[in-house]
Amino acid sequence: MSTASHERAARSLRGKAPLFAALGDATRLAILTKLTGGAPLSITRLTAGTALTRQAVTKHLRVLQATGLVRSVRRGRENRFALRPEPLEEARRALTRISRQWDEALARLKSLVEE
Repeated sequence: MSTASHERAARSLRGKAPLFAALGDATRLAILTKLTGGAPLSITRLTAGTALTRQAVTKHLRVLQATGLVRSVRRGRENRFALRPEPLEEARRALTRISRQWDEALARLKSLVEE
């Protein structure tokens, strides 16, 4: 991979840092797991069975919304939250790209060692 390609990849990954930071928290991952059922959930449903307060879940939902992982849907008097899978797909593509770069670097190292 050329230097220019590495620089483009690095810029792209830096842009994904907030997404990876959001995914790096166990509470937020638990919230996302609850949202994988497909139906939007209220904060009451998201806190059910946990020791989390509504305020704590709200704080985590704000982080997830800021990264585009979650969207809010108004139903009557309450907001419900739904998973947006597109940012997860972006993260998967970024990790695949990093994996490919490591594979290429290891292959180059292997060829140097074997010479």
